[in-house]
Amino acid sequence: MSMKNNTLAPIILFVYNRPWHTKQTLDALAKNELAKESVLYIYADGAKANATEEDLQKIKEVREVISTFKGCKEIHIIVREKNWGLADNVIDGVTKIVNQYEKIIVLEDDIVVSSYFLEFMNKGLDLYENNDKVYGISGYLFFPNSQLPSTFFLPIGSSWGWATWKRAWDAFESNAEKLLQKIQDESLEKQFNFGSYPYLEMLQNQVNGIVNSWAIRFQASIFIRKGYFLYPNQSIVKNIGMDNSGTHCKEDVYENELYERVVNMDVQSIDKSKESIKWVRNKFENQFSKQKDTFWLRLQTQIKKIV
Repeated sequence: MSMKNNTLAPIILFVYNRPWHTKQTLDALAKNELAKESVLYIYADGAKANATEEDLQKIKEVREVISTFKGCKEIHIIVREKNWGLADNVIDGVTKIVNQYEKIIVLEDDIVVSSYFLEFMNKGLDLYENNDKVYGISGYLFFPNSQLPSTFFLPIGSSWGWATWKRAWDAFESNAEKLLQKIQDESLEKQFNFGSYPYLEMLQNQVNGIVNSWAIRFQASIFIRKGYFLYPNQSIVKNIGMDNSGTHCKEDVYENELYERVVNMDVQSIDKSKESIKWVRNKFENQFSKQKDTFWLRLQTQIKKIV
């Protein structure tokens, strides 16, 4: 069944074993006016084979939190009996829901959104639905800057509060080896590392089985198609998981204040984003080229989140 395009996008939330974070995420989502009109799907991952009693208790508490949430028009909970892991869970969940509704808004259990998040995402989904160069919308900006246009495009994706369409997700290539080969065949390795960000190494680690990340594969899929994500000039999401509670460590460079105001959704062309792209790339270059010796060591533990 395919839904009409003028309806609100469904929201999908992936949770696992962090009850406090999950509650913060849901409480913030419920403060959005459009939440009461939106359909929410929650995918609750199952326990690992070697789970401790403490792990099992946390998973149980998460399921209690999601079972009592009433903030959306409809709530569908999909409980995994076994541990899928974030990558497989996201790929399966996003594919199923976006194929049904044609568009989707995606959250994880440590993403707190502003009260205007759903409004921004739904406007962007409607506005750029038919622009096949736009592969998604992000609620998070790495370096907020009010001097930038209120919205602009970057040739990189984001997994911290994002949205996409079926036509864009259909481009997702799960075979990392195939993606890496295409980038190497066209000698695009340096270009792939936007502003010294180690995307190439992340993709190589995916190929080698060191990490399992849906996000680096989506980034590479977008890159080889010369695609873009829409960004606000302020962050309307905040990651509260930088506290060693998940599979990644605290990383101050990603800390931000939550912007609690409406972001103007002015129509932008990709051509007009050249100066914004240059500014963000330079910020990336300054930030990550200095950290090459130590950055990747920290990054490996948070690989699943930061793309």
